[in-house]
Amino acid sequence: MADLRQMIKAHPLTPPLEADLLATTLNEVRMCAQFCVLCADACLAEDKVEAMRECIRRCLACAESCEATAHQLVRYDERDRTILYSQLQASAVATRVCAEECERHAEAMEHCRICAQACRNTLEAFHEAIDALA
Repeated sequence: MADLRQMIKAHPLTPPLEADLLATTLNEVRMCAQFCVLCADACLAEDKVEAMRECIRRCLACAESCEATAHQLVRYDERDRTILYSQLQASAVATRVCAEECERHAEAMEHCRICAQACRNTLEAFHEAIDALA
């Protein structure tokens, strides 16, 4: 199986972040997107789906933001550093808001507890990447 770090190091341009940090951030961001989609789908399966409307919206917004960020992370054009920095910040906000919403339901719904934890892990990765770009 190909290793993400190998691919990053094989790229002829210098990555926007150090290879290990970039690989870790990419893995966290993509994983968070999947957790959020799964959580939104689980919310739709709940008996009182109306009560989960905001959680579904937050999860889907977070997933979309994480996917967009993952795409930006693998573009190495130096001119895009400002865009990447802004994208990371915006995605961190979407991830934090999703975590907060899922935490509101975490005691009653295991899928929300798991999603909130995934968001918190990703939020840490975002902050590390933002600090590295600053």
